[in-house]
Amino acid sequence: MRILNPFRAGLFAGLGVLVAIMIGAAIGSIGTILTYVGAALFLALGLDPIITWLETRKVPRWAAIIIVLVAFAGLLAGLVFAIIPVVVDQVSTAVDAFPELVARFRADGDIGQWITQNLPWLQTDQVVSQVEAWLKNLDYSQIGLGVVNFAFAILTGLGGALIILILTIYFTASVTSIKRAIYRLVPASKRPIFIEIAEEVSVSVGRFVMGQGALGLLNGVLTSLMLGVVFPLFGLPVDYWALLAFLAMLGSMIPLVGTITATILNTLLVLLFNGGPSALAVGIYAVVYMQLEAYFVSPRIMTEAVKVPGPVVVIAALAGGVLLGLLGALVAIPVAAAIILIINKVLIPKQDTI
Repeated sequence: MRILNPFRAGLFAGLGVLVAIMIGAAIGSIGTILTYVGAALFLALGLDPIITWLETRKVPRWAAIIIVLVAFAGLLAGLVFAIIPVVVDQVSTAVDAFPELVARFRADGDIGQWITQNLPWLQTDQVVSQVEAWLKNLDYSQIGLGVVNFAFAILTGLGGALIILILTIYFTASVTSIKRAIYRLVPASKRPIFIEIAEEVSVSVGRFVMGQGALGLLNGVLTSLMLGVVFPLFGLPVDYWALLAFLAMLGSMIPLVGTITATILNTLLVLLFNGGPSALAVGIYAVVYMQLEAYFVSPRIMTEAVKVPGPVVVIAALAGGVLLGLLGALVAIPVAAAIILIINKVLIPKQDTI
């Protein structure tokens, strides 16, 4: 028996490791599905505060759910039918203008002349010639395969968006029953504190989602007004303003790095297609807006919605982005809020009683 016991313990330990590896592989294989579920649950929790607000106005829950879902679907439809065609048209126009842009980088072009005068060591004409030679020697079969893969990726993304939309509708309609089922799994003695923490986390997530959406909408509207209306009035035309506003809107929905990334990208695009004065104006506006968002708008959302200190927000968003990408960066801040709530509601009172 002394010989068998170590062998038996080792056998069970090995089986445990094997099962853990199999579970990890299974989770990795369904990672995309888990991402869809997480995104849909995130959106559903974001819509739930609106439903609750309508319920406080004597609207039946089923009617509140229908109103919110119809408004959400109408917003998405408006985005698709009003903005996406303009963005696609401007992208195709930008692609058509690419040869002219390349000509401007030549030695006799305006950009090439400026670089030759100020940065002669770049030798732009040779660089352009090498790029053209590289384009001529490309394997177009590989390019075609890349285009097919890109189209497949777009279709996959659209399919994923449709799945997320369907799951969002389901989770929004059944979020109360889902919560009730989860609460019943907790022992009765621990249930009140668990329900209290879970409800606070749910409210924080909802407010955070609504806040990020409001930030994106605000940045998109202001950018479209400035680039499409205000700047042209002062002789600073900005081509493809709808595309740039769309990029700004998407950037503001991503915590921390989204607005900065969209600002840099938009400024470079304006510099290429409209020249230095327009790019300078766009860059100045974007920097001013980033200051307003960073010091006035976003702190109000973080303080009132999720109640997370600034350093924790930065660390959580960076860690979540590294672990789970964009969805991780979005979910990390509410998760940090949940951890802080658990510490304040459970750990600290327990330590105070010792």
